[in-house]
Amino acid sequence: MDLASQPAQPLDFTPFLDQVRRNTDLSNLMLQDARIVVCLGSRALLAAFLGWIENPDHVLGAATTEDEGLALVEQHQPTMVLLSDQLERGHGVALVQQIKARWPQVHTLLLITQEQRHRQIKAAIDACCDGLLVESRMGLGAGVAALQAVSGGGIYIDKSLQELFRRGHEGGAPLEPLSPRELEVLALVAQGKGNIQIGEHLFVSVDTVKTHLSHVMRKLQANDRTHAAVLGLRWGLIDWPSTEVSR
Repeated sequence: MDLASQPAQPLDFTPFLDQVRRNTDLSNLMLQDARIVVCLGSRALLAAFLGWIENPDHVLGAATTEDEGLALVEQHQPTMVLLSDQLERGHGVALVQQIKARWPQVHTLLLITQEQRHRQIKAAIDACCDGLLVESRMGLGAGVAALQAVSGGGIYIDKSLQELFRRGHEGGAPLEPLSPRELEVLALVAQGKGNIQIGEHLFVSVDTVKTHLSHVMRKLQANDRTHAAVLGLRWGLIDWPSTEVSR
């Protein structure tokens, strides 16, 4: 079946995943152990993304509408959802809100089609969306960096959206100052590094990393490590993660 010849009506793309992968020739993308559901309003971008994936098992399902995307998340319980604010039916921000309300552990990366839609972007931020990327920069290296950061449990905010992300939170502060080592750990968490990777980077044991993280979350009054990274970025405690792509 040729996807290009199909009528422009909402449908579940999952049965066509293998065909799209065979017919798309783009550079591969490494996403560690991520299990992904994709929900994009652009069928061309959906096909391109599927072609980037080196391991087909990463993608559990793909759709183009809010209802189908939510059903796939409920069915497959992915670790990450890639979605766009504009869908063929429904809205991406509403989907983020539903996912985070029901499965807060699922990481979400939202593609923004228009940077001027501040109210919608703010709603996604308030829903604890893990990543915001302007769609036009998806194929320019930023997309790979964003996917790797969010799939690893980190935070990614497009440079053009960082001021909006911080707005209204600049005056926040931890209960007590973080030590230099705790700030290093927090910065690595924001990059999507796991405890083992953080330990290797800082030449300390995993137990030591866990101890630092517990102190960080207590001082920031954070619900979890991702929330801690969000607060660290919003309050200017740590720098924004590098956009360099690690392979």
